Amino acid sequence: MAGDRSKQGELDQEKYDAHENVKIICLGDSAVGKSKLMERFLMDGFQPQQLSTYALTLYKHTATVDGKTILVDFWDTAGQERFQSMHASYYHKAHACIMVFDVQRKITYKNLGTWYAELREFRPEIPCILVANKIDDIQMTQKNFSFAKKFSLPLYFVSAADGTNVVKLFNDAIRLAVAYKKSSQDFMDEVLQELENFKLEQKEEDTPDQEQGDMSKSPSPS
Repeated sequence: MAGDRSKQGELDQEKYDAHENVKIICLGDSAVGKSKLMERFLMDGFQPQQLSTYALTLYKHTATVDGKTILVDFWDTAGQERFQSMHASYYHKAHACIMVFDVQRKITYKNLGTWYAELREFRPEIPCILVANKIDDIQMTQKNFSFAKKFSLPLYFVSAADGTNVVKLFNDAIRLAVAYKKSSQDFMDEVLQELENFKLEQKEEDTPDQEQGDMSKSPSPS
């Protein structure tokens, strides 16, 4: 039995060493149900990690897309949204966004413009799904929410309470994130990659000089 557990642990480690991973962020006002949606999707399998230093909650999930194991990091705001702005690191290298409002609270819909503007400031090209949560009244699904049409965003009517459309929402978000990562032409991604390459080149250039300096310090043979 111990050997089986050890083997399972090795398999899990191989998964988490894989390069096929994506980051999906959630945006929206406080109490629109972002965390509840996440927990409804992940059910008993979720293990949220409270990262208090960065004021966020991280949920790890394993999905299968086109036969490949995909590791998904879902980032939740953990209270930052009360300041109507998120730290830049929240957006860093995100591959998709789930933006949520509460159909029963008009202010959360009005504030979408602020959230969307900030998203596009940091991540101009990533796919974004608009989510109308808390559709306890089925008539709310007949309403015309022009924000989605204005910015050509897919709109999902969901309920964290009974699970309506929740699984479809997250599975589609994962697929969009994977597709974006494969074909990303995001300017910020290119800039960050150039910086990483530049640092790597600098390190390689410094190494021979350091070795030469070490050799000059070594005593000459007698």
